[in-house]
Amino acid sequence: MSVLILTACIAFLIIQIAWFKINPFVAFIITSLLAGLFLGLPINSLSQTIQKGLGEMLGSITLIIVFGTCIGKLTVSSGAANVIAKTVMGWTGEKYVRLGLMITGFIVGIPLFYSVGFVLLVPIIFSVAHQFKLSKVYLGIPMLASLSVAHGFLPPHPSPMALSSMLSADIGLVLIYGVIIAIPTIFIAGLLFSNLLRNIKTESKQEILNVEEVSSNNKIPGFGISLFSALFPVFGLTLTSLLPLVSNNESLGNICKTIGDPSIIMLISLLICTYTLGLRLNKSMVSIMDEYGIAIKDVALIILIIGGAGSLKEVMVVSGVNETIVQALTQTNIHPYLLAWLMAAIIRICVGSATAAGLMTASVLLPLLQASGLDPNLLVLAVGAGSLMCSHVNDPGFWMFKEYFNISLKDTFKSWTVMESLVSVLGIIFVFILNSIIH
Repeated sequence: MSVLILTACIAFLIIQIAWFKINPFVAFIITSLLAGLFLGLPINSLSQTIQKGLGEMLGSITLIIVFGTCIGKLTVSSGAANVIAKTVMGWTGEKYVRLGLMITGFIVGIPLFYSVGFVLLVPIIFSVAHQFKLSKVYLGIPMLASLSVAHGFLPPHPSPMALSSMLSADIGLVLIYGVIIAIPTIFIAGLLFSNLLRNIKTESKQEILNVEEVSSNNKIPGFGISLFSALFPVFGLTLTSLLPLVSNNESLGNICKTIGDPSIIMLISLLICTYTLGLRLNKSMVSIMDEYGIAIKDVALIILIIGGAGSLKEVMVVSGVNETIVQALTQTNIHPYLLAWLMAAIIRICVGSATAAGLMTASVLLPLLQASGLDPNLLVLAVGAGSLMCSHVNDPGFWMFKEYFNISLKDTFKSWTVMESLVSVLGIIFVFILNSIIH
């Protein structure tokens, strides 16, 4: 009975978001209240349960997301992102221009939220397309596939961070495994798939052909410092995760554990960027802090949505429905990674939001992980892959792509939707391949 109640509540959550267009945060709180009531939680403790779940979830990831979005904002405003893009494009040249765009999308996509990266990189695509007289869709898909993979697979993006917290995964290992899976995924779904899109033409429209530096002054960072500053979180998390594995020194392990805490790494990264991409370029501290304030406002709603998912998770744990789910899921013949991917994919198709799909799936699958001894790092990636499945008309990213590239609905489905679906399917395939290698 409890599983039926939970299923009905998840369906109601999807209906609220997809049909009634209720804000996902509000929908999560309403659903948490209803689930608690129908699952028999005491009314006088229900609000405390919801608050506890929200607080525990936000306590573990808020700092990381806030620091990450501030780093992304400064990466854009300082001109560092454009420096990285132009340098990589200069290396690859016309012959391998799509490879250059793909690499640029992956590098820039790690510190930037998807929508910011999209808006930043699309003018670069248009400029290159104009220069080489090539199809914008043909050039754009490799770069946007890289952005999508970074958004779904790699910390410090909100969904992988929240999933890592909910599933007790090691963020450093999630990042390492995510990069391993991401490289072949974007090569196939981006570079190879785009070969089929050469003939998609965009309609006549005024376009931005010149990519201007975003920096308000003439001093812009060099490529080396731009790359170091933007990717320091990646370097830091990777290094502090690998060092304890190759050394048995207890002191080194303790240092890596302390510094390697994602919140500490992101704070160190933020301080470095504040100097290298801000003060060093003659920006005032006041203007830098103003930029950080704008960045935090942009991400506030995403943080609240993640907190709402934490409330629903806490209701499930306190009500004991998780134990029932364990018993039901352990009797199925489907592999847990595939089950996680499939559940996330179905919810993604229904609600449109990759973040919401991942969080809903993790809330339901949390007890399965605790009972089965699965690798939580690979489970995060399996859910992340599923959450990218089949972007269509209920996904804002679908419309951003259609309107920016000014193509028909049919061509948007042929290019964007197929690319996102390929990323999802290839993601789960490479999760299984990686699982067979490391376990």
